[in-house]
Amino acid sequence: MLLHGDVPITWARAPVVVAGIALVAVVYARGWLSYQRRPPARVSPWRVVWFLGGLGCLWAALASPIDAVADVRLSAHMVQHILLLTCAPALILLGDPLLPLIRGMPGSVRRTIIGPLARQRWLRRVWHALTHPLVTLLVSSVIFWAWHVPGPFQLALRVPVVHLVEHASFFVGGLLFWWPVIQPWPSRPGWPSGAMIPYLLAADVQNTVLAAVLTFSDRVLYPFYEFHSRAMEAAALDDQVLAGVIMWVPMSFAYLVPAALLTIRLLSPAKPPSGRTVGLVLSRTPGP
Repeated sequence: MLLHGDVPITWARAPVVVAGIALVAVVYARGWLSYQRRPPARVSPWRVVWFLGGLGCLWAALASPIDAVADVRLSAHMVQHILLLTCAPALILLGDPLLPLIRGMPGSVRRTIIGPLARQRWLRRVWHALTHPLVTLLVSSVIFWAWHVPGPFQLALRVPVVHLVEHASFFVGGLLFWWPVIQPWPSRPGWPSGAMIPYLLAADVQNTVLAAVLTFSDRVLYPFYEFHSRAMEAAALDDQVLAGVIMWVPMSFAYLVPAALLTIRLLSPAKPPSGRTVGLVLSRTPGP
């Protein structure tokens, strides 16, 4: 049982997470090196930087001391959520992960598992429907709001399995949200690039509303973090205000900067962007 005011060193169990992240990095690097040996190179070195940066964000969220502090500080929990919802998914998708990951797997896995799955038309249809911008915005919004309702939020803090589901859903929801914005291979643009601007602004509005609730509330919204004395209750309320500010500013930048880049690109005299959107704006080297 966690005690308020203590910062337990529970991140000592992180080797499993670290091993998983390291394995994914090795598979990606193996696939990337395979393509580099076949001129012209199909995956830019910048993609590797983005991808490894995303894995670094995953490590920070799940295997660093942030994970332990998040059990006793709402502000640290919000940092964790930002890493899982925004930073890690966006950077991983900017790394154009699918082709290097597939290429980096053993040949037997590609032949017996990946190949047959890739030939299933119904899977492609399901994935195409799931990554439609309206669907991704809806799913990511439901995940975002559902886990910040006090009941589910505090249940996740008390039950490790629920906490694991919360983290996984944040990460998956983040991948879905950023997919139509970044459009990594093999995505195809379902909407014009300009449509991603209101898409990002809608996400920012939701984030701003929740951040404002946390920042300006006059009571502790998550009693799990509330202490039994008045002084400790005041400290918990101050920490909640800090959590709201942390959510407000960095996540707003994460949504507004890509929206600004897309706006500038659309208003520039050059040819309007087609195909990939933010992925091309941030890294001009096209993927496979």
